[in-house]
Amino acid sequence: MTVRTGAVDAHHHVWDLSVRDQDWITGPELAPLRRNFTVEGLEPEARAVGVSRTVLVQTVTVAEETPEFLALAEEHDLIGGVVGWTDLTSPDVADELARLRELPGGRYLKGIRHQVQGEPDPEWLSRPDVRRGLTAVAAAGLVYDLVVLPHQLPACTRAAAALPDLTFVLDHLGKPPIASGEPEPWACDTKALAARPNTVCKLSGLVTEADPRGWTVADLAPYGDTVLDAFGPGRLMFGSDWPVCTLVASYAEVIDIAGQLTEKLDAGERQEVFAGTATRVYGL
Repeated sequence: MTVRTGAVDAHHHVWDLSVRDQDWITGPELAPLRRNFTVEGLEPEARAVGVSRTVLVQTVTVAEETPEFLALAEEHDLIGGVVGWTDLTSPDVADELARLRELPGGRYLKGIRHQVQGEPDPEWLSRPDVRRGLTAVAAAGLVYDLVVLPHQLPACTRAAAALPDLTFVLDHLGKPPIASGEPEPWACDTKALAARPNTVCKLSGLVTEADPRGWTVADLAPYGDTVLDAFGPGRLMFGSDWPVCTLVASYAEVIDIAGQLTEKLDAGERQEVFAGTATRVYGL
């Protein structure tokens, strides 16, 4: 599906293994990702399907990555915003956010993300030091991306309730158990999160949660329908999750799948999913 020019891809990554290892890329299934992925590699694919702006999202919990991403945003017109990383538990988090904004490309810093999915404590988002850091993110006018597993969704809902001034963006629908075909309790917990008005969801990451032995768009549709109904198009945004998506689908295929999952929407609603929501939430 080619969308109208001006579409936004609200979630992608880049990395250069000569600069920094991506220690999460392990095992034969992820082996195709063990190479460099650059903005120059993404740009022709994005432009070909009408995507003119993107949001570059952190990959590792390394402080040096965010300044590098900000510099890339300064250099490339394609990147409209950066979701970076900083240590939320640091007592100096507010000062660090201010410092990042003073760097080259600092105006492109739109949000912060931490790999909560890797935290063994399901209540990590409820820790006092984390909540203090999230308060600083809100005070800085930034959003917070949630990369979590389904069992962590209740903690996300409690954090959203406790911090109404902070916009929480749920990445990859909270990684629903598509391969198992058992949507509960993910669906119920996602609806509870969506009931908080300061929450948004990315229509992203579905293809890599599906059964690697084979899947169809029909297998993804119940999960797409759940978030469409719960968040509505005004709080839903398309993200490719490139290059992770390339494990199972090309960039063009991923945006086509998102088009099929939203085909019941009218033109204005689709414009929200493919541009309006991300532009508004990230201040692109």
